Amino acid sequence: MSDDKLARIIEARMKLKGRFEAQTAASPALSDAKPQGTGPTNRHGMPQLPVGQHEVDKWPVLDLGVHPSVPTAEWKLVVDGAVKTQVTLRWEDFLALPQVEDVSDFHCVTTWSKMDLRWQGVRFSDLIALAEPDEAATHVMCHAYDGYDTNVPLAEALKDDVLLVHTVDGEPLPLVHGGPCRMITPQLYAWKGAKWINRIELMVGDRPGFWEQRGYSMSAHPWRNDRYG
Repeated sequence: MSDDKLARIIEARMKLKGRFEAQTAASPALSDAKPQGTGPTNRHGMPQLPVGQHEVDKWPVLDLGVHPSVPTAEWKLVVDGAVKTQVTLRWEDFLALPQVEDVSDFHCVTTWSKMDLRWQGVRFSDLIALAEPDEAATHVMCHAYDGYDTNVPLAEALKDDVLLVHTVDGEPLPLVHGGPCRMITPQLYAWKGAKWINRIELMVGDRPGFWEQRGYSMSAHPWRNDRYG
């Protein structure tokens, strides 16, 4: 990637994040007297686990019962909806974007947490900055190859630890955990991070996704035990 293109991505990301800076700072994981729950340096000496959670060593598999096998040669990601420019990325385009590494925790609404996962991927904020979301956009709906979808406020999605990942603990992301690419939302319950992601829809206003339509929380904050609507 050229220095000029990288500079444009960074500038667009910072401009976008600036629009939501106050809302992001006021989000529960940052404003509550609780740790963020994302990586050991961000727990601030507080208990590692949100209320009602227990730590696991293995990584359980939960999904809709379909494991879509999408070769990277056929994979694509679309960013559309309330945007100035629709963006379609192929795998090589995705890997050409700035790559980041982060360590974060994974809190499942079914009461288990897996700690200190090492991720590699692309910041969500870099991806959607390419499409220049409309000023009126407030939320995203993340769609997946298995038909799953889930809603996330932009104020949450723009946090630096929200990634689209292709690698975990030094290995390619396994198919059963959403490979070749999934979203992670460390400061929210993990159902907000779509496996096998293939579309990010910018929305003006909010609407429920798959589990939200079935009674799960629209906001999903682990440190508030915010599991159901």
